[in-house]
Amino acid sequence: MNKNIGGIERIIRIVAGLVLIALAATGTVGWWGWLGLVPLATGLMGWCPPYSLLGINTCKNRNV
Repeated sequence: MNKNIGGIERIIRIVAGLVLIALAATGTVGWWGWLGLVPLATGLMGWCPPYSLLGINTCKNRNV
């Protein structure tokens, strides 16, 4: 499993995921806020399955 998500995109995914989870936990948004787990997980791992299927790679270092 090679990394296919670059640094800035990883940060954006992690922040967006945490915001969605926090909003869901406080009841500000509905159950769909828990979907923030997906961008959080992909951001932490640095790997996105759909990117792999589509051949997308936003990493600067393509060999990582």
